[in-house]
Amino acid sequence: MITSRDNQLIKRARAVRDGKLREQIFIEGLRLCAEAAQALRVDDITDVIYSERILEDVRGAELLDSLQQHSRNITLASEAVFASLSDTKTPQGIVLLAVRPKTSLEKLLEKDTDAPLLLVLHKINNPSNAGAILRTAEAAGVTGVILTQGSADIFSPKALRGAMGSTFRLKIWTGASFVEAIDFCQTRRIRTFSAELHGEHAHTEIDWTRPCALVVGSEASGLKPSEINATDESLRIPMRPPVESLNVAVATGVVLYEAARQRGVSSEQ
Repeated sequence: MITSRDNQLIKRARAVRDGKLREQIFIEGLRLCAEAAQALRVDDITDVIYSERILEDVRGAELLDSLQQHSRNITLASEAVFASLSDTKTPQGIVLLAVRPKTSLEKLLEKDTDAPLLLVLHKINNPSNAGAILRTAEAAGVTGVILTQGSADIFSPKALRGAMGSTFRLKIWTGASFVEAIDFCQTRRIRTFSAELHGEHAHTEIDWTRPCALVVGSEASGLKPSEINATDESLRIPMRPPVESLNVAVATGVVLYEAARQRGVSSEQ
């Protein structure tokens, strides 16, 4: 059992948690660790750190047993040491360190579809919002996500908790410029729709069954006029006055579920 907060593994895990070691990611919590264990390759999970608290939950004990069977580096830490490591107020007692998954154009192109539904997140800088949007995107049947430069790190602990496993399963391209994202869509004949307050059409008036991409801007300022003009069309979500805007995660969800309705996305597919 590790009883010192200055242990080298614990110090390295904190550095990963704080984004100082970008080649790895910090995954915490029973459900999220279970999602990661299913979605990631066995060799990608480099370390498992746990406290005895995780053994109090039957599912936690089963997860730990499964991880042990794959011969990963598994380390027990005292509750005090684990608390110093945890990124949550109520630690559940398990953390995984894993190789950062690839998020590239090549990744986005894996298993290409005839009628893609893409989501372009431009400078979404709140990690909780970014995570919530990814979770909604997977639920609504989005086939790929592009995050532009200046967006939040979707593998930060807060973003991962918000996405609850969707980050590991979606096809994602990060670090693209806005121009690269739009050019990618145009060259592949994917029609782009920018979300803004005074859009040309209501989100329900768009034909989402064809190849298309929803483009949303930052929480604070949205998309610039030049960015809106770079897309094929703009859309708005009708709202009762005096409300003029919605949280970006909520707004994105409203639009994506209209797309899902038109595409017939269901839990059976």
